[in-house]
Amino acid sequence: MPETDGELVERAKVGSLDAFEILLRRHEAVATRVAVVIAGPDDADDVLQEAYLRTHRNLDRFRAGAEFRPWLLAIVANQARNHRRSAWRRGTLALRVASRSPTSSATDAPADLAEEAECRQLVLDALSTLSPKDRLVIACRYLLELTEAETVAVTGWPAGTVKSRLSRALRRLQDELVPRLAVPLEVPDA
Repeated sequence: MPETDGELVERAKVGSLDAFEILLRRHEAVATRVAVVIAGPDDADDVLQEAYLRTHRNLDRFRAGAEFRPWLLAIVANQARNHRRSAWRRGTLALRVASRSPTSSATDAPADLAEEAECRQLVLDALSTLSPKDRLVIACRYLLELTEAETVAVTGWPAGTVKSRLSRALRRLQDELVPRLAVPLEVPDA
């Protein structure tokens, strides 16, 4: 039976590099997506390397009984924000990575693939008009599929702020998308 994150953290705290490596591999995909969304695809590897070093150096600060994933994602997000600020290379989030990962299969018709790519580009274009905070909260919840608690950890905002900012950001995104769509957008009642 595989060890829990908590057990691996305890082993890593006493010097087990194998345990630490298992932890990182276990959460690598989502940590990479967080780094890409916040810092951009060109800087994600550097951000992750520094975040992993900081995580290892600060293992003794990890609170026993807490979940490791949100803690790690908060470190990755903080490092990515710091990297973005210091590099000052981008004024927008690198959401283009979503356009590089189609969800289609080999059996999809070319017309369907073209329509899917066009829709994805419409959403990305609309997202690019939003503020960085709006893009971040939407990316965390919908592109990265993070839970609310993980979004709180990544953004550093209180849970109520995440909820209200997400609601307002989705309204703004809708306002950007409606004029771009050929057909009206049906929005369910809340």
